[in-house]
Amino acid sequence: MKPGGANQNGWDQFARAPRWKVLVIHEDPGELHYYCDVLEGFGCRVWACDSYQDGIHCLDDGAFDFVMVSQGTPSFEGRCVLERAVVIDRLLPVLVVARCLDMMCYLESMQLGAVDYLVEPITASEIGRVFGTHVRVQSIAA
Repeated sequence: MKPGGANQNGWDQFARAPRWKVLVIHEDPGELHYYCDVLEGFGCRVWACDSYQDGIHCLDDGAFDFVMVSQGTPSFEGRCVLERAVVIDRLLPVLVVARCLDMMCYLESMQLGAVDYLVEPITASEIGRVFGTHVRVQSIAA
């Protein structure tokens, strides 16, 4: 599901933005597809991984502007991706998404360096808010 027209909800800033390189890691194929569609709607080039190990390999192989990773279970399997991202570039914005709020995982995510922690279902505008806040979108001269 892509966001509405380019002028709705401020999506126009993303439509004209450079094609940011984004990594999305989620073990649920439906959610992975949804997040990829939303981010592609913002003009991003999206790399999708359905396993945390694949996500780590992608991080090691290339520079990304934004990472979105699922928490996984309350054991927080997504931690390995967050930890690796911080080692590679401590300023790389990482968004952790969870199926349900787990306060311990939330606190751990934030302590490890995540820029935000959202509980599913997540709307396109919520993703846009986090993405737009943490990825520098170049100004377009009018």
